[in-house]
Amino acid sequence: MTLARVKRFAALMMVGLTCLYLAGCGSSPADGSSSRSAERLYLEARDDMQAGSYERAINSLQRVEGLGAGSLLAQQAQLDLAYLYWRTAERAQALSTIDRFIRLNPSSPALDYAMYLKGVVNFNDNLGLLSSIARQDLSERDQRASRDSFQAFKQLVDQFPDSRYAPDARLRMQYIINALAAYEVHVARYYLRRGAYVAAVNRAQQAISEFQQSPSNEEALAIIAQAYDRLDLTQLRDDARRVLKQNYPQSPFLEREVGASAGRSWWKFW
Repeated sequence: MTLARVKRFAALMMVGLTCLYLAGCGSSPADGSSSRSAERLYLEARDDMQAGSYERAINSLQRVEGLGAGSLLAQQAQLDLAYLYWRTAERAQALSTIDRFIRLNPSSPALDYAMYLKGVVNFNDNLGLLSSIARQDLSERDQRASRDSFQAFKQLVDQFPDSRYAPDARLRMQYIINALAAYEVHVARYYLRRGAYVAAVNRAQQAISEFQQSPSNEEALAIIAQAYDRLDLTQLRDDARRVLKQNYPQSPFLEREVGASAGRSWWKFW
């Protein structure tokens, strides 16, 4: 889902919850002034959001949350705050705001959106994984955000399988699985190139066992075979190659046979 679609979903939630709030706004005179102030501030914040004045909108929404505590308008203000924190690169604040919303509003009509937004915040923190992976020290990259994103999307589809956000969440979950598997395989290659053959085998095996349907498993098997060859564990090497051939008979990693050319084996794919 594009950023524009995420913004449209946020706008829909904004309008829907505002209507619910206004429908029940004929409350007692005692709190009428506070309600009107919160409503006015929220409308100002919405105008600022649409104009791109995010800092002003954040300040207004923080006041709305306090003035309208316990109301649907305050719930919407929380969600809008989380969204704006994300847009202004305040990821930690966005996530803490979403977590607070989920904790305080377990029966909210916007609960599925809150879960979805939590997944999106973490998901976008790792969008550059595959494009920039070659320029990073892979042994140091933290994949927690990707895993947290997966868990948020999984919670959404488990609790709200018919939510309007569920189809996109499922697509993102599959992407995350493939990205995490690719990460494990790249780290395995990192270890292999540096002569840490046991670590390479362990990391490649982890990718295969944890992400069984990932396209990266083809390369993981090739790395395992190469590492075993470097360790002179010929039986294990041949076993890995046999599994690779059985599951990926057209694999480019099978084009060279062991010993086919001096100084280069079938598994040397870079």
